[in-house]
Amino acid sequence: MAVDVLTETTIARPVGVVADYAGDPTTAPTWYANIDSVEWETAPPLAVGSRMAFVARFLGRRLAYTYEVVDLEPGRRLVMRTAQGPFPMETTYTWEPLGPDATRMTLRNRGEPAGFAAVTAPVMASAMRRANRKDLARLRAVLEHR
Repeated sequence: MAVDVLTETTIARPVGVVADYAGDPTTAPTWYANIDSVEWETAPPLAVGSRMAFVARFLGRRLAYTYEVVDLEPGRRLVMRTAQGPFPMETTYTWEPLGPDATRMTLRNRGEPAGFAAVTAPVMASAMRRANRKDLARLRAVLEHR
């Protein structure tokens, strides 16, 4: 069973500010509750082919995985993919200006869990949805109070 979770928020900051901050992998631990660390495997700046090692916690488990940037339109869209572990996943961020001082950001996680992870896909999707809502709220708070 595929998992496809789409979450969005509106942030009262210009699209460039939101995209620059959210699209910088090194800021992920400041607004993602479950991400403990991010380390570049390739040299910055972010570009198609960039690779970053993430360490996270999800549903009580420690996860270590490497994301690779597969699509990048600065200020508009970032797509990262991992093929590691029982749950290969793709994460997409999009940013859309809603005026000079507001941005709609979407966060989409999708993947095709294998093995035991496939059995727990509905639970994983629900947990992801809750976590993503909280993470985007945290991002909004961080950026609107900068």
